[in-house]
Amino acid sequence: MQKRTAAVTFKGNPLTLIGPQLKPGDKAPDFKAANGATTTVSLADTPAKARMFSVVPSLDTPVCSTQTRTFDKGLTELGDKVATYTVSLDTPFAQSRFCGDAGIKSMKTLSDQHDQSFGQNYGVLIEGLAVPLLARAVFVVDKGGKITHAEYVSEVTNEPNYDAALKALKAAA
Repeated sequence: MQKRTAAVTFKGNPLTLIGPQLKPGDKAPDFKAANGATTTVSLADTPAKARMFSVVPSLDTPVCSTQTRTFDKGLTELGDKVATYTVSLDTPFAQSRFCGDAGIKSMKTLSDQHDQSFGQNYGVLIEGLAVPLLARAVFVVDKGGKITHAEYVSEVTNEPNYDAALKALKAAA
């Protein structure tokens, strides 16, 4: 598996990411992520329409919470024209609790705890931490399975470019 040394930082400290650096035009890689305790979802299981994957280290942190809430609010006008997901290594139970407490309506959650294939295939799995985490990123995939927007946030504690991601999602819809 490819490793990208010092691909991002966490509070200024360089981190290595496992997997490729995807870019617009690339075919979206497959993955298997849990959407509950007994079921998994692959890319093929997501609807064949514009999709956004908002990747966060943990929903139990302020920036990740803000990212999920901000995207959830920004999606109201798109309705069912798009499918949107928050991906993290949190358990499906923790993700469900967070979404219920935060009133998240549009964003569905996917847990990469199953086999970390999303993190590896999308190049966001952080290497060498005591607790596995994903780096902050946003991917927009069109109905044909091509990536139209890819942002790897260079400093994990920073927020993504919401406007650029939502603009790309609207264009893909």
